[in-house]
Amino acid sequence: MDGVYLTWLISALAIGVILMPFIKPPWAKVTLDGFIDFLRRYWLHIAIVLTIYNAKDFLDEVDRILMANTDGMLNMTPWIYAIEGEMALWVQETFKADWLTAFMTHFYVVGFMVICYVSIFYFAYFDDRYMADRISLTIFWVYILAIPFYLFFNVHVTGNYIPGMETLAYNHTPEINDWFHRIDPLTNGMPSLHIGFPFAVWLCLLRFDTDGRWTVYRRIIFAFVLLTAFCILYLGIHWFMDIIGGMVVAAIAVSIANKMADPFWRIFDERTINARLVTLLTNPKRAMNVIKSSASKQINRFTKPTSKETGAMLAVVIIVVAGVITWDLTHQSIPAGGVDAPVGVEAADGWLITLDEREESALVIVHDLSDLDSEIDVIQPILDSNSTYDVRGDMLAMANATTLMIVDLANPNVAKTTFDVNNPKDVEIVTDDCVAVLENGEVSYWSFDGMEKVGPNADHGDSVILFESFDGQIALVFESAPSVVNLGIVDAEGLISIEVNATADPNEDEILRDAELNVDVENATITDISLSKTMLAATVDVNATSRLVLLNTISGDSQIISDHKFAAYDPHIGYGVLMFSAYTEINPLEAAEEYADREIYIHDLETNLTKPLTADGLDQWAPVVLEEHYVYQQMDSDGDVSVEVQQKEPTLQPYSSNILKFGVMLVIALSFINIMQRQKESNFNHHDSELAS
Repeated sequence: MDGVYLTWLISALAIGVILMPFIKPPWAKVTLDGFIDFLRRYWLHIAIVLTIYNAKDFLDEVDRILMANTDGMLNMTPWIYAIEGEMALWVQETFKADWLTAFMTHFYVVGFMVICYVSIFYFAYFDDRYMADRISLTIFWVYILAIPFYLFFNVHVTGNYIPGMETLAYNHTPEINDWFHRIDPLTNGMPSLHIGFPFAVWLCLLRFDTDGRWTVYRRIIFAFVLLTAFCILYLGIHWFMDIIGGMVVAAIAVSIANKMADPFWRIFDERTINARLVTLLTNPKRAMNVIKSSASKQINRFTKPTSKETGAMLAVVIIVVAGVITWDLTHQSIPAGGVDAPVGVEAADGWLITLDEREESALVIVHDLSDLDSEIDVIQPILDSNSTYDVRGDMLAMANATTLMIVDLANPNVAKTTFDVNNPKDVEIVTDDCVAVLENGEVSYWSFDGMEKVGPNADHGDSVILFESFDGQIALVFESAPSVVNLGIVDAEGLISIEVNATADPNEDEILRDAELNVDVENATITDISLSKTMLAATVDVNATSRLVLLNTISGDSQIISDHKFAAYDPHIGYGVLMFSAYTEINPLEAAEEYADREIYIHDLETNLTKPLTADGLDQWAPVVLEEHYVYQQMDSDGDVSVEVQQKEPTLQPYSSNILKFGVMLVIALSFINIMQRQKESNFNHHDSELAS
């Protein structure tokens, strides 16, 4: 993955250098010394562009979390689809060819790097400061203007939305697929920066190249824009409206950059900024006086504001409100109170049950999900970190090595039933009046009244290594066939056996083998399962990694949900959603810090799309999906573990809600004042022009 990106980067730089003799101003020369000197003369211009490039990863992470936390409320793709339909599909189907896909995939990345990031290099190298000033700021503003759309106007790539359309670039090779999914949340369609950046450069050349020195380059960029427009449609990435959005953003960015170029570079020009820094270090008193004087002038402007000042205030208010709301929406999870060292979590039907490890023993902590700050005292046996427990409805089952206790949470201080058990591995409440216990490789079924019931089990001489239940359905995995799921029901002994197929794309397996990891599908072992009415999710250990397989228990159809190469764990299925934890690195022990932890993912069973719920440097695992909540465990940077609870429907905290209300009123007031000021100023200017004439 790093290799393919490095290849693209080197190719872009090489192409940029090769093109220099053909696009240079007529009088300019290309020399080796120039490659060294231009960095000294234009280091701040280049820094602006590189800052944008590096900021993209952070903002993409924010976008992923915001999209997940708002449960698709910001998804505008249906509106785009309603307007233009399957126009992009026609482009792909008409021109689809393997050679064209390969060419366009590499052009999509390399061409973008050449035009967007090498462009500023040309103007710096040939010392066209006027053009460099404006194009660097234009590129900056294109991205700034796109940020609100990316965060609050999510548009999915066409290949993931239009029926029958493919994301040709993303799926060209496994390495390219991994790279795209890491750097692209796949929801940043509007506007297309693949159009916005080069179109903005073209507009700058059209507007500011008054002597025609960049005519050849301007024509090249125009041709590039046309080819890129076809490319992003053909590859199944962008919509036609994304192209329009990119052009509009580019035009606005050019206008803003032109207005701020002179005052900005008057201060930050590389030819004079060093002298200002020297003054600051050698004569700080003088420097502070200059700063105070400048600040005083700016403050005085706002004492008698014109439309320019009220416009600036309006922009600041909008940015502050948007920032607060974004922070709140990306921090929706709340830690359960009273939990110090959780070693396990179960949740169902409005209850959160945590096994918390204490110095003397473990303790089951019960929360009503509507009040995470208050604990409910529950009678319980003496537990340890290996104890097992389950919750269903208002019934809580807990078991230590010798005793199984069932408690009605409506009356938590009295045990409803107590059983003798022998080192149970797992306990499940399988129906409203039945509990199942896995001990010594066998499953026993008991009513809450203490009567033994009939249920599916392993044959004599075999052992149950995993079992899961859902509304009376039972899923078992036997030691004799660890890659087979056996399905049955309570009060019956018959079983249906289904092989769980974890066979992946051969190219994906080849990548694992290249990393010296042996893929052994024939000896695969199911390590965890989760069951719903018609679906079963299973993590399957294939030696090199652990794959998450989703199985339709009615039809027998299955698919691998997780990335074929990266280890997935902790499946939990329910309410139309499959949650799981996963790494995003083949070997997390050797990964960069941002890829060394597990993240929580959500797979929508209806749309068959997977999105991250978390995207940070913290380790998250053991997710549970509920009707109105997501639950998972999390370890912070200090090693402290918490149980995080997040509502599916986003809710604003009181402070952000109040800021939003106040901000809206302030925006209305400032907008009114700004409009009024502009009308008066327009009248004054018109009157002055009449007098002058």
